[in-house]
Amino acid sequence: MTVVDDVKLSVASATNIGHRRAFNEDAILAERPVFIVADGMGGHDAGDRASAILIDEMGKLGSDPSVEAVRDALNRARWTIDSLEASHLWRAAGTTVSGIVLVRQDGWPYWLVINLGDSRTYRVVGDQVSQVSVDHSEAQEMIEAGELDAEAARTYSRRNVITRVLGAHTIERPDYWLIPVTGPQRWMICSDGLTSELTEAEIARILIQPLPAGDAVNELVDAALAAGGRDNVSVVIVDVEDSVDEPGEATLDDMMGLEDVERSGEKDRP
Repeated sequence: MTVVDDVKLSVASATNIGHRRAFNEDAILAERPVFIVADGMGGHDAGDRASAILIDEMGKLGSDPSVEAVRDALNRARWTIDSLEASHLWRAAGTTVSGIVLVRQDGWPYWLVINLGDSRTYRVVGDQVSQVSVDHSEAQEMIEAGELDAEAARTYSRRNVITRVLGAHTIERPDYWLIPVTGPQRWMICSDGLTSELTEAEIARILIQPLPAGDAVNELVDAALAAGGRDNVSVVIVDVEDSVDEPGEATLDDMMGLEDVERSGEKDRP
């Protein structure tokens, strides 16, 4: 159990190469206060280099990062990833990133949720499982346009095509949400190696069971492998063990100018 002032956490994580991949291009960071999953892309070993660069930069944030520090770490990772092509003759390398970072605003603990690509972040409160992140993928765009439903998207031929990524010489900004830390609740972060093998109902069934974080992680990874394991599979679970007093209303001005931040369902658009 990890204690972050008044926030008590239980954390578990696992990554598996799967049954068909030659390399594991996923990378995870599950150490206070950063809990993220990155899924690299770019061919050869560019993908695992890209995801490792991201993890390295996020691991330098220290024990009490600001929102601005998180943004700067992502920008540094982007610049370093983009330098890979020139130095190693790789085609454009990039990585997804999804997860949560424990930050403070006006002394209150918040989760800063980050997402680029099709790795995902879920929140579990009681028996309610909700996907907080929104996929940056061709399939998701078609769902939003009413051209696909969620079930059809699972077998859509271009379901693995992502539309936003960190690196690959793009300047796409991550999506951010700032959510008060309350408990008890559970967070689950995963690569698409999990969500491409298991349905939302299958994932939810495991997440709402009263299992310790480590057992839940193992059950999710084992289920994805049993279902085919056609991709690398990575899962991080963070359990907020105790109730935390909910903070008063925070202003989005506290976000230090960070753009595209959503908090508690409210969107601040430039």
